[in-house]
Amino acid sequence: MGNLGPTELIIIAVVIILLFGAKKMPDMARSLGRSMRIIKAETKGMKQDGEEGVPPVTATATTTTATPAPAAPAQLPEARPVDPVPAPAAQPAAAQSDVEKMQKQIDDLQAQLKSTSNNQAAPTQAPKNA
Repeated sequence: MGNLGPTELIIIAVVIILLFGAKKMPDMARSLGRSMRIIKAETKGMKQDGEEGVPPVTATATTTTATPAPAAPAQLPEARPVDPVPAPAAQPAAAQSDVEKMQKQIDDLQAQLKSTSNNQAAPTQAPKNA
């Protein structure tokens, strides 16, 4: 009973194809391949973490069945720590002067916008008084 011959394997394959249909088989194989890639990437990441001094988590072997697997979620990029923003005092003098120039330009543009909006509002009020 422990040894399966080629005829038994062919019979098992035919039964699986009849049960799940030939159309679903490629989808099942594709989803199984995606799952295996995800598992491989996760175990590789755990091995790298283990090399950095973090004790690795032991993985247990799982068996797969011939049932259709749900669609695997899209693989997300690895998370990276965000670098803190340097304090404004740490900027060089040239960069600080550029920031001040830009701030002055912003202030000038805002003043121009206010003056043009006031000039446009005045002609609409003039005909009402006349």
